[in-house]
Amino acid sequence: MVEKAHQGGLRILFADDEAHLRDLMQMELPRLGHEVTVCPDGASALRALEKGSYDAALLDVKMPGMTGIEVLTKIRQINPETQVIILTGHATVDTAVQALRLGAFDYLTKPCKWAELEVILKRIAERRDLANKASALETRLKAAEGTPMLIGDTPAMQSVRRLIETIAPTDASVMILGETGTGKELVARSLHEKSRRAGLTFIPVNCGALPENLVESELFGHRKGAFTGADTHRKGLFEVANGGTLFLDEVGELDKSVQVKLLRFLESGEIRRVGENDPFRVDVRVLCATHRDLREMIAAEQFREDLFFRMNTFEIHLPPLRDRKADIPALARHMLRRFASRRGGQESTLTPEAIAVLQAHDWPGNIRELANAIERATILAADGPVYPEHLPTQFPARRGTVAPAAPAVSGPHFQIPEGNPTLRDIEMKYIQVILEKHNGNKPAASKELGISLKTLYNKINQLQQL
Repeated sequence: MVEKAHQGGLRILFADDEAHLRDLMQMELPRLGHEVTVCPDGASALRALEKGSYDAALLDVKMPGMTGIEVLTKIRQINPETQVIILTGHATVDTAVQALRLGAFDYLTKPCKWAELEVILKRIAERRDLANKASALETRLKAAEGTPMLIGDTPAMQSVRRLIETIAPTDASVMILGETGTGKELVARSLHEKSRRAGLTFIPVNCGALPENLVESELFGHRKGAFTGADTHRKGLFEVANGGTLFLDEVGELDKSVQVKLLRFLESGEIRRVGENDPFRVDVRVLCATHRDLREMIAAEQFREDLFFRMNTFEIHLPPLRDRKADIPALARHMLRRFASRRGGQESTLTPEAIAVLQAHDWPGNIRELANAIERATILAADGPVYPEHLPTQFPARRGTVAPAAPAVSGPHFQIPEGNPTLRDIEMKYIQVILEKHNGNKPAASKELGISLKTLYNKINQLQQL
């Protein structure tokens, strides 16, 4: 029999041939917030392990059929993440050493003291939480460069920020709507970072990118042997995100069979791995996003109406970039700082002409398109000012734009090389003249040239290879 746990508790397997101890554990462990499955022997414990996953297993050494040590060995093969506590009324140093060598977390002598068991279970929960926090940190380092920032002061963006401040501290479900590239994941990250779950895992999932035949397994996990190729137990993303936030982007792409499971979780807090019979609880806040019109999909019977209303406690609408062009200069400058930080170079500046070109474009790809354009421009500008000619040629305002006059390259200190010099030849000659003018002082030369010191060193290396 399985008792349901409170959110954050451990899933515990208890195996002992003494009925009164099974009754005691079945009654007392749930009071501590844990979920418990009780078994009378090692063989039934292994069958339970084949059906589900457990955070901890309490095993009596002396049981009919299989000993606790033999079950421990099997557990290490089936699911190494399960922490095993050996219980024995025949404690010897040899038994303890053997159990610990085989990977047991700890051992207790029967009759064990309840306080001692509580301490060990607390240590197991702390280890699990520490692993979750480490996973969260790794996720945040990979996915973000500092605290999420929503750039822009247009009325629409001010409204979005106010709504985030209001609903982030709650566990309310949120639907984030907007065209592709408008920053829906950034809004989800902001909601997570301002919530009580900020120190734990944030997992973004593009539902449209999940393999069609593995969507259910990816989200909810599976047990060993559930289908061809399922060679081991596997946690789903809901389980990995336990304690934190799961962001389901493009939720409109989910098959209706998966929509049913998502609805069940939102209503009960329970999930069931593929191939398992018993559900279990996870503590996850779900944020959803889509660029599709879910109401039209409901009318076409492609999306469940009950799931839509369950996900949609709050709606956040992100405007397309073409409707907030006044935010473009601030967005572009933020991206310039970010790209300069990545390269370790000098931050470029935007000329008024470049800003005019950016604001004249309609941005069908929204902020994502703007980021690509700015990254391209910073590379072409080589840490110098960004002019219109550094922007993509398909921009309407870019066509026919006259490039600003180049610095004068003739005069008493510089003569264009004879013959048919390339632009690179002229550039290298000019750098050489400026270096000589400043007696080899590279910082002064880089300042006059309008490039970073790092770029100048790269140019000097090229000059030396000519």
